[in-house]
Amino acid sequence: MFDTVLVANRGEIALRVMRACRELNLKAIAVYSEVDRDAPHVAYADDAYLIGPSPASESYLNIERILAVARQSGAGAIHPGYGFLSENANFARAVADTGLIFVGPPPDATEALGGKVAARNVARKVGVPMVPGTLKPLESVEEAVQLAQEFGYPVAIKAVAGGGGRGLRVVRSEDEIEAAFESARREAEISFGNGELYIEKFLDNPRHIEIQILADNHGNVVYVGERDCSIQRRHQKLIEESPSPVITPEQRAEIGAAAVRLPKEVGYSGAGTLEFLYQDGQFYFLEMNSRIQVEHTVTEMVYGIDLVKGQLRVAQGEPLWFTQEDIVPRGHSIECRITAEDTLANFRPAIGTIGNYREPTGLGVRVDSGVRAGWTIPQHYDSLLSKLITWGQDRDEAISRMLRVLNDYVIEGVTTTIPFFKAALEHPVFLAGEATVNFIPDHPELFERIKELAGPSHVIMPTETEEDLIRSFNVEVNSRLFQVRVAEVGGPPMVVRAGGSASRGPARKSKAVRTDGAKAMAAPSNGVISPLQGVVGAIRTEPGATVEADQVIFVIQAMKMENEITSPKAGKIGEIRVEVGASVEAGAVLATYAEE
Repeated sequence: MFDTVLVANRGEIALRVMRACRELNLKAIAVYSEVDRDAPHVAYADDAYLIGPSPASESYLNIERILAVARQSGAGAIHPGYGFLSENANFARAVADTGLIFVGPPPDATEALGGKVAARNVARKVGVPMVPGTLKPLESVEEAVQLAQEFGYPVAIKAVAGGGGRGLRVVRSEDEIEAAFESARREAEISFGNGELYIEKFLDNPRHIEIQILADNHGNVVYVGERDCSIQRRHQKLIEESPSPVITPEQRAEIGAAAVRLPKEVGYSGAGTLEFLYQDGQFYFLEMNSRIQVEHTVTEMVYGIDLVKGQLRVAQGEPLWFTQEDIVPRGHSIECRITAEDTLANFRPAIGTIGNYREPTGLGVRVDSGVRAGWTIPQHYDSLLSKLITWGQDRDEAISRMLRVLNDYVIEGVTTTIPFFKAALEHPVFLAGEATVNFIPDHPELFERIKELAGPSHVIMPTETEEDLIRSFNVEVNSRLFQVRVAEVGGPPMVVRAGGSASRGPARKSKAVRTDGAKAMAAPSNGVISPLQGVVGAIRTEPGATVEADQVIFVIQAMKMENEITSPKAGKIGEIRVEVGASVEAGAVLATYAEE
């Protein structure tokens, strides 16, 4: 038994775990990096400890420091949230060796199911159908080429320790394999500290279906319905819903029974998720995530089971307090992952400071957020700002409610994916329940609608003679109330968007800069600039090299994603001004063109 839990994570998931702790009368301890000193999860905790200086991305991976803080704070258990150390068997063992309880599966079970290759071996043993692929990590690019020829293109190169679409690259021809292999390995090492990869056949047009399970330490395992997570970008989920609009009760029972066999085989306990691809009426096992997941919220809304409290109660030694027969779905739930990304610039990370912030409310509405007004979004972490969840008596009501709250949600000062969700949820393919993982690439008309929803934007440029002020005025015209926001000359430019929202940009003394999506940061004619803040992950050119227009020549890592930077025009590269590993600001010149 324990009465104090150290939450070894940050953001919205740290807050989610802390709220569950309070409902169970447990004390919650936060840890934080230097850039998270003023983060909401730190303020909410009963106590908080600094765990490391920059680079901030490594602070939450510092096992020795986390364990030292746990001992210092008097914690009896550690909850890892998701990401970071949540599927690290060595961390789970270190926690146990320190005499603490790890809120998650036993390390042996994590090793048996947490790694994708190991999980595929267990799945084969217990008779769960799988996509053709390797049952051991790849040893070389040459091996990947040979296996791709055997399976047939397209294939997917994936991180053994991966999750959330990171370390995953789809390859459609042999000449793409080497670059995909190296890129996947780099991203896997950054995200998981493990660069091992495997390869499997890539299905062309599946749905992404996952099964939630919960297990105790007494041999009981149940499945808690399914989630449909088919709408994705970069193989990372954007919209999740439960139940799936295409899975029948008979299919749910069949795939749920299969999902239960895997954790039972390895003595698993705690919450976990088994992911499947579903195409042409067939399920294919992909992987098991041995942790709580971002989208656990929709399962909680439909089934009325608090999965995070379930994790904590199982870790306390309680047997499951319900049986499989007790688990009955009620209504429908949808989650939209609100991220700081520019949809019109290929979902490019959009780092900035949040201005006005107001969350929606009402019946069937839930917001799990980790941000606040005045919060500057760090570049070191995931771009997730919050999870917006609605529940309805049926799917139509859940969608209608989501469209309402997307309009009610105010996040000023940064670019978010809210316009994307409005466009997606009103699209006839989504409304019909027919979306697959190809929803975004198959429907480019989405982006025209997003432009309409985002509205025109322009920059109000200042002079140098007045104070830097923005003022809001309520104005009545013919008995109708309007709110007017005014940027006085002298301040930094104010980007004004449809609906009256506004945000400040950096002060400039030159002509206005366009802010319409992908053209927001156009490169100068004699150079290549970074459109975002981040770290240089790769350089794919050299001084004197001739490049074509739109050729990828740099990779910038930001918010745990690789962002390809292309040449704005054809020409010969002059000077390379950065090196791999260097931190760059938005607008930094990465390379120049040689004089012609």
